[in-house]
Amino acid sequence: MTFPISEATPIRFPGPPPARTEVVVLGGGVVGVMTAWHLAERGLKVVLCEKGRIAGEQSSRNWGWVRQQGRDPAELPIMVEAQRIWASLAQEFGDAIGYQRTGVMYLANTEADLAGFESWLPEAKAQGVDTRMLSRAEVARMIPQARADWPGAMFTASDARAEPWAAVPVLAMGAVRRGAVIIENCAVRALDISAGRITGVVTEQGRIGCEQVVVAGGTWSSLFLAAHGVKIPQLAVLASVAASEPLPEVFAGAACDNHFAFRRRADGGYTLAPGAEHDFFIGPDAFRNFGFYLPVLKEDFRSTHFRPAAPSGYPDGWTTPRRWSADETSPFERIRVLNPRPNRGTLDRVQDSFAAAFPQIGRPRLKAAWAGMIDTMPDVVPVIDRAAALPGLVVATGMSGHGFGIGPGIGRVVADLVADRPVGHDLHRFRLSRFSDGTKVAPGPAL
Repeated sequence: MTFPISEATPIRFPGPPPARTEVVVLGGGVVGVMTAWHLAERGLKVVLCEKGRIAGEQSSRNWGWVRQQGRDPAELPIMVEAQRIWASLAQEFGDAIGYQRTGVMYLANTEADLAGFESWLPEAKAQGVDTRMLSRAEVARMIPQARADWPGAMFTASDARAEPWAAVPVLAMGAVRRGAVIIENCAVRALDISAGRITGVVTEQGRIGCEQVVVAGGTWSSLFLAAHGVKIPQLAVLASVAASEPLPEVFAGAACDNHFAFRRRADGGYTLAPGAEHDFFIGPDAFRNFGFYLPVLKEDFRSTHFRPAAPSGYPDGWTTPRRWSADETSPFERIRVLNPRPNRGTLDRVQDSFAAAFPQIGRPRLKAAWAGMIDTMPDVVPVIDRAAALPGLVVATGMSGHGFGIGPGIGRVVADLVADRPVGHDLHRFRLSRFSDGTKVAPGPAL
């Protein structure tokens, strides 16, 4: 399979949709797929509608890290569960998902970096995660080919890697085997609401009656929700990524410092990305939500490339419609798969950083480069909650670049939330009302 998944990828789940089900899931990323998987396992009838292709957007465009390390304290228990689920998925699907526990390493460039890593260790200890600090000499033994002067690192041996463009479609087939119905190229245009609660959805292929809807639409979620009066301060940032040609193995797992990140792939190459750089398109939502983002902007301002406008049709584009009729073409059909251009300048710097760290290998040749739009929240943690103002609506969005690894755990939590079963975790930090009840925005660890 070529990567990432795009609109050119053949449709695997053509439909048509049934006239009725119990739950409709909007969005075919890892969170939507695993929500459908767990709902089907619980015996609920579920239909997943994806406007383009399963994993067509960020779920096939991420780094492929499956990490507990550095997580927000509220996310970490769910991620520990997700790691167990990933292990069970690997038993079921074998090499098809590319899951391997090869470890994740955060490499320090400064003593301040080391202090920041050490401050997170109590969170790992509280959850029984095997994170530990590495000295300069230990880093040199684990990455012997490196010539970078890293004074130390934080390392979690039980963390893992997987191949996102391969894994999520395989998980979708697993969900179907459990009874879920998945339909690609089928945008949900609107919720069907009667007497103040959800009674169905209107898709481009017709109406589906249902009692509950899960919105897991990634960067498109806020646009869809706002059209129904549910406001969340979600924005999107562009993250550039590349895949190298096969290279000698320098480290079997995933690692990063402040300048570049690398992850060994199953094909012998490395997935490469910047350590912190990203691009941000300024649009109407950016102005509307500016106050929410001040705390995180103070931390990320220097690593953000601001662009005055998004391409036409993007979720926060200046000309993107905010309202539409259920019987007309929606913004979700106009762009089936969001496929932004990567920032080549950013990737050039990544190649230079890799070559500086591994001069005997030199500048890696790239076989592919792409970008994805990451759905982010001001506090860098998702919304996982029922929308109190609209009975039957559950929101699961804003994974903030952490969704691939934690997705199987989030899917299990959302499924039990929908099924009114105990979710087993404290979801207070992820509540929808935190942006309207006076709670101070508190970004999680910048790790």
